Amino acid sequence: MSQKILVADDEPNIVISLEYLLKREGYTVLVARDGQEALEAIAREKPDLVLLDVMMPKKTGFEVCQALRASDDLQAIKILMLTAKGRDTDVAKGLALGADAYITKPFSTRELVLKVAELLRQSP
Repeated sequence: MSQKILVADDEPNIVISLEYLLKREGYTVLVARDGQEALEAIAREKPDLVLLDVMMPKKTGFEVCQALRASDDLQAIKILMLTAKGRDTDVAKGLALGADAYITKPFSTRELVLKVAELLRQSP
C-alpha cells in the first residue's frame, strides 16, 4: 500500500506540479485548497504526510499545524511546511508549532522529493 500525502495549497499551479511529482514517486496524493478543507481531509483520510502552505484562505498553514499537533488522533502525522515566507521568524514559528520540516518557495523538486522520502522513512 502506498503512503498517502495531502497537498494543502491554494495555488493551482503548485498543486498540479506537486500532485504529478508525488504520484510519479509512487505516493497516493490528496488535495486541499484551503486550511479548512485540509483539516477535514486530514481527519477523514489520515495521511502519512501533509505538505502545508502557510498562506491559505480560511485557515493558515500555521493554524492547521497547530490543530494537528493538539489532536491525539492526528499528532503523529508528518508536516512539511511549504511557503514563500522564508524569514527566520516564519521558519521558527512553523517549527515551534510542530512542523517536522520547512521548505521555502521556490524550491527544487529534487530537494522536495528527498525531504518527503526522508520524513516518511521516519514514520513509525
